[in-house]
Amino acid sequence: MTYSENEAALRQNLIDAGCNKKQSDELMNMIQNCEIKRCIKELSKHRCQLLDSLHKHQKCIDCLDYLVYMLERENTYE
Repeated sequence: MTYSENEAALRQNLIDAGCNKKQSDELMNMIQNCEIKRCIKELSKHRCQLLDSLHKHQKCIDCLDYLVYMLERENTYE
């Protein structure tokens, strides 16, 4: 794989991981400047943000599941 192919694959991975263009550009610059520890720190922060979002959405799903359960339960008594 050539450098440009590797760079394109890396950039696509950042996009697939939910990084916006600004984040992707900054992270690519860090990698190109051999600031790997800094890059890993930023990627870890992004991962935490995604995980927080996941937990928030999971709570919403749990609430919806409970609502559906209660409505179905009410419907069986009628």
